[in-house]
Amino acid sequence: MPISRTAPLRPAWPAGADPGRLRAGLLAGFLGFALMFTAVDPGTALDASARTPVPEKGYRSGRDALRSGVRDYNAGDKQGAVRALEYAADQGQTLALWKLGRMYADGDGVPHDDLKAFEYFSRIADDNTDDSPDTPNSGVVASAFNALGTYFLEGIKGTYVRPNPERAYDMFNYAASYFGDPNAQYNLARLYLDGTGVEQDPRKAARWFNLAAEKGHRPAQALLGDMLVKGSGVQRQTVKGLTWLAIARGGAQGASDTWIVDLYEKAWASANEADRADAMAQAQSLSTGSTRRRR
Repeated sequence: MPISRTAPLRPAWPAGADPGRLRAGLLAGFLGFALMFTAVDPGTALDASARTPVPEKGYRSGRDALRSGVRDYNAGDKQGAVRALEYAADQGQTLALWKLGRMYADGDGVPHDDLKAFEYFSRIADDNTDDSPDTPNSGVVASAFNALGTYFLEGIKGTYVRPNPERAYDMFNYAASYFGDPNAQYNLARLYLDGTGVEQDPRKAARWFNLAAEKGHRPAQALLGDMLVKGSGVQRQTVKGLTWLAIARGGAQGASDTWIVDLYEKAWASANEADRADAMAQAQSLSTGSTRRRR
């Protein structure tokens, strides 16, 4: 029975787990996979269950097909990329499944089709649930669970995928706790903040926001900062809240982050000069430390 749809997940680490237990290789591995496709920003539609056959003699192995798909994608040949990636996916290449899922989710070179994306991500979850967070594919697996959580949260109109906030919680919690994925940690925090699929708990929301914020997740930084400045369900910590808002504001990019700028400006305008000065100093210190660690 597919674990991504109905079967219960293996117990994950408890909420608020020590971030020191999160594996450093997770993000590095995922970024390495993602960089393979950065030449074109995020082809014939192929069904996730009835795929167009590709002659085996065209590729020496699934890995070879994956490389071919990467080359075709980066060269702008999305149709060729899909054919190669489908063959690679059939040979057990997790990254090929993930990329196909992302292409259908984004309408990137193929018709936008959330159900096909859901089914590709489901195959990843079904095949890799027991993988260790230390494996090279762990970032891709975590990303798939997070994507499934998003689909379960809202459902896919006109399909068998119905809104199921409780199942969305399962997906986010697994990716957030077991794999330490910052996007899933943020999404899990939002569930606790809003009381969606789980009992509302601002303190748990703040803990999950904090874990994601420490990994550089801007929305998590902004919402955590806003909670601390206002004391929304948590102890009010003005300087710490302003610090997170300043860090989030410093990384804000484009119209999609306008709300972050708005939160920052409102909080900054209402704070006294001493708190602003302390927050700015702490933000600069944290940013410098983060830069040094990345080097």
